[in-house]
Amino acid sequence: MKRRLAAFGAVLLAVASSVLISVGPADAAVGLHVSGRNIVEANGQTFVMRGVNHPHVWYTNQTSSFANIKALGANTVRVVLGSGKRWGPSTDVGAVISLCKQNRLICVLEVHDTTGYGEEAAAASLDEAVDYWISQKSALVGQENHVVINIGNEPIGNTDAGQWTAATTAAIAKMRANGFQHLLMVDGPNWGQDWQYVMRDNAQTILDADSQRNTVLSIHMYAVFNTAASITDYLDRFQSNGWPLVIGEFGWRFNSGEVDHETILSEANARGLGYLGWSWSGNTDPILDMATNFDPNQLTSWGERIFNGADGIRATARQATVYDSVTPGPTTPPVTPTTGPPVTPTGTPPGGSGGCTATYAVAGQWTGGFQGDVRVTAGSSAVSGWTVTWTFANGQRVSQAWNATVTSSGSSVTARNVSYNGSLAAGASTTFGFLGSWTGTNSAPTLSCTAS
Repeated sequence: MKRRLAAFGAVLLAVASSVLISVGPADAAVGLHVSGRNIVEANGQTFVMRGVNHPHVWYTNQTSSFANIKALGANTVRVVLGSGKRWGPSTDVGAVISLCKQNRLICVLEVHDTTGYGEEAAAASLDEAVDYWISQKSALVGQENHVVINIGNEPIGNTDAGQWTAATTAAIAKMRANGFQHLLMVDGPNWGQDWQYVMRDNAQTILDADSQRNTVLSIHMYAVFNTAASITDYLDRFQSNGWPLVIGEFGWRFNSGEVDHETILSEANARGLGYLGWSWSGNTDPILDMATNFDPNQLTSWGERIFNGADGIRATARQATVYDSVTPGPTTPPVTPTTGPPVTPTGTPPGGSGGCTATYAVAGQWTGGFQGDVRVTAGSSAVSGWTVTWTFANGQRVSQAWNATVTSSGSSVTARNVSYNGSLAAGASTTFGFLGSWTGTNSAPTLSCTAS
């Protein structure tokens, strides 16, 4: 959205939103897949997307955004990539997926170069987008539990929108022929807003074109959807056909002619539909930024609304169960955590300085809940794994953790490294975090760290 605002003024401010639609059982699917009206995980657990878009291809240094988006309660991030036709090429797909996984986010990856094809002369075709995904296949295979491939962003403009059906069915077939088993997401034409209803009227054709019955459709809701009636009518059409739907990319009503975001949020919650708002930061028009200068402590009105408001992310997001290591379902922190100075007790295992130490800090605290951060540092020798233990003194309980496997027995807590952060060079550090509950007093525990 960010880089295309000027062009979108001429097309009713078309940006990006994702509506997930598919039909029929997905018996051949692995990982995330569609079942009836729902997106489900490999274990059959329904997953409802709650998240935002992040303009990674234009701001590749803003890697902290993944952790910040997660800390505000999101369970999904839609990541903007470039194929090299207009932006990029994004050759860091593996690193992006790692950032998503480290922060326990489902990763929706999209090629942005296709935006407005047929009307925008520089745009890539969907076939070219598929070629990009094929070039990145080694980073994607095996990530079906964590990654959704959004083949191309808003792949057809307002010129000959009817070409969308054939181009989309061919792109899906080419993805499957090249061995991709991921949940696929397909954006509509008309700069994603489908105001000519090509996607709506050909949805079944698209879904049937997937040999794995594992494709969802995506509607982008902006100025075309500026009334409650236009939104509910569109959503009703898909619901009545039994197609799962997620509203993936949409803006907010910053003036009377813009999208009715209040209806989108309330209808999504009432219908059990996912949504992905546009966008975290970095827009050419900053009215669409959720965080000023990528700073989670400087949320804009839009950011406060989508993260903290009624039917917003904080109130409705539930973490994907593939990431659960303690109790399913997160307790999300407030938008701007407040706390006193961090407390940093350390522990040294048998073996002295060659082991590891751990420091503890309360990153944010609110009524009944808090976020804890733990830093693990290797001693004078490298370590291949670590375990941190502590005992809460005031009845605190861990409800969710990331970047560590955390188990609890009463007040005693054990945190062990995961596959990607166990090996530390001498003096090197890694961090993990958790959400917890407390009443009355939230004193810091004493930590013990054991290296292996």
